[in-house]
Amino acid sequence: MHQPEYRDLQTGEFQLPWTYLHVIKDYVDMVAHLEAEPGAKAVVNFAPILLEQIEDYAQQLNGYLHDKTAIKDSLLAALVMPDIPTDVEERLELIGYCLRANRERQIDRYPAFSQMADMADWMQDHGDAVKYINSQFIADLLVWYHLAWMGETVKLTDSRIQRLIAKGSHYTLHERIEIVEVINELLASVILRYKTLAKQGRIEISVTPYAHPIVPLMLDLNSTYEAMPEAPMPELGTYPGGEERVKWHIKQGLKTFKDFFDFTPQGCWPSEGAVSKATLQTLAEAGFSWAATGGQVLRNSLNTSEDSSETSIHHPFQVKETGIPCFFRDDGLSDLIGFKYSTWHTDDAIGDLIHHIETIAGHESPDSVISIIMDGENAWEHFPENGYHFLSGLYKSLAAHSDIELTTFSACLEDKVEVKDLSKLMAGSWVYGTFSTWIGDTDKNRAWDMLGDVKQCFDKVVATNRLSKQQRIEAEFQLAVCEGSDWFWWFGDYNPGQAVSSFEKQYRLNLTNLYRLLGEQAPAYLSLSFTQGSGTPAMGGTMRKGTE
Repeated sequence: MHQPEYRDLQTGEFQLPWTYLHVIKDYVDMVAHLEAEPGAKAVVNFAPILLEQIEDYAQQLNGYLHDKTAIKDSLLAALVMPDIPTDVEERLELIGYCLRANRERQIDRYPAFSQMADMADWMQDHGDAVKYINSQFIADLLVWYHLAWMGETVKLTDSRIQRLIAKGSHYTLHERIEIVEVINELLASVILRYKTLAKQGRIEISVTPYAHPIVPLMLDLNSTYEAMPEAPMPELGTYPGGEERVKWHIKQGLKTFKDFFDFTPQGCWPSEGAVSKATLQTLAEAGFSWAATGGQVLRNSLNTSEDSSETSIHHPFQVKETGIPCFFRDDGLSDLIGFKYSTWHTDDAIGDLIHHIETIAGHESPDSVISIIMDGENAWEHFPENGYHFLSGLYKSLAAHSDIELTTFSACLEDKVEVKDLSKLMAGSWVYGTFSTWIGDTDKNRAWDMLGDVKQCFDKVVATNRLSKQQRIEAEFQLAVCEGSDWFWWFGDYNPGQAVSSFEKQYRLNLTNLYRLLGEQAPAYLSLSFTQGSGTPAMGGTMRKGTE
């Protein structure tokens, strides 16, 4: 589970709503499936800045409901505004927000919402027409958008949500506030639900470095060349003070994790499964017992090492001189769930996945470990009913299977599964086994150079000792946000225009805020957009396959 930092840390305003929307849809559904099946076991990974944002939302909504304090998220605040705006631009912005959902699975599932979405599409093409619609249309559109984003387990169990779906239109302010009450309950309890399962030993919770940076690139930009020898690179030859920053992210990530869960995690999913030998050594030094990455990383490594005769990826491996076992994602099985099974009948999809696992079991040793590693947010909106039938059926079938054992990575190591030796690791990530999603493209490289500029400014200002202790802390956290991986993920013209625009604007805002905290003038180039998208990638670009 991870989301980048969507807040403007200087104002506290959320620039995009994806954290709370994924909480009420995906994070609550996922924990509900684990709660419902006693035999289920899983590793759930949280990015620390996601945990902090969930907490912030819960505090804000609690404050709104009890003290009427303002909500610092424009979409959520619009849901409960007493008076719908009459300004054309404001209305068009709200309408645009309320169409950001899977059309087939989330919008067209509900005839009332589908009809309103068709009207909203027309209004976007005829901007002035929006001033002629009444406020009730906007109010109902806001309600339907949030109802569509509700998790399936919420829709099946919460009578308030069931009643509002059945009503269909003419929602009152009281009913809009009622939805915020439901959202508040979900936000306030979701982390505790995972924590409870962990204490019961039913799941393992692992962590990512604090703000989700690409660790190998921060340690050594040239690690890109290991899997991409011809890659164009930024002018920035090395990220200044990268090792120190990586250790900061790990230390802060562990502190934040412990603040929420009251224990220290044993495992680390390094951001985007991005690894290198130096990364694994750093994680081992930090005290982690395991790490994990993509299967293509292992295949690349085996193809270039003395271990080329090894054919199985279904074991943890330990790279020489690292001191930490690493598990490798079965890209084929994981991508079947992410990209294919959403269009299959549920029973066929579950049967096919289990058949693949049985086939693997028939050809490998009894202690083989098949690592299915999934994005916790973005696959499910492409499934009917948010993947409810697929996930509930899959957990039940796996838990009941006589030859398949659901487990966790730490439990595997405690059970003394064989950890094989790997003489050499080729640096890469879970996406294609390379870093191409974050570097090597003109726009991505430009973003690295911009980050390098602000880091050099940061180092210069810190060296003068002119910042107070509090100012330095604020600057360090703002720098951490700038170092997050998600900004680079979205840069490049192969991505959708709307997403690229949203993320590049926030990236420039983050860099600008850091210059301000340092008391320095932001470069003029931060006033100009530097990347745009026009692509239509699979699943809207929110997911990638493990292999090209």
